[in-house]
Amino acid sequence: MILLFQDDKVSGDGQWIDVSPMRHSIVIILDQLEVITNGKYKSVVHRVIAQTDSTRMSIASFYNPGSVAVIYPAPTLVEKEAEEKNQVYPKFMFEDYMKLYDGLKFQANEQRFEAMKAVEANFSLDLISTA
Repeated sequence: MILLFQDDKVSGDGQWIDVSPMRHSIVIILDQLEVITNGKYKSVVHRVIAQTDSTRMSIASFYNPGSVAVIYPAPTLVEKEAEEKNQVYPKFMFEDYMKLYDGLKFQANEQRFEAMKAVEANFSLDLISTA
């Protein structure tokens, strides 16, 4: 999880949605929350274009689960009658995700999740307790 305390120095190039900073707000960037909520809450993609005519201050705090933590959609948030069909996000160990993230961090989240599905298909996490 990345908590990004923002200031009012935000701009874009027209390809990004311009989001005006809100005073005393925090941007939460959390791929794992997107997986746990089965896509109900999306992890934001955050990019900054530095303005040379003013100063900017950002404070980022990084919080991660343990490397062997298993991340997967919460069963209570997935429709019970069709749980397997609606689980669109893979189950993965956080350590594996971070290894993959290093090479794909500037790509869309969906590409990382698709790559994790391939990893999930190659081995079973059933031996790891998720309760």
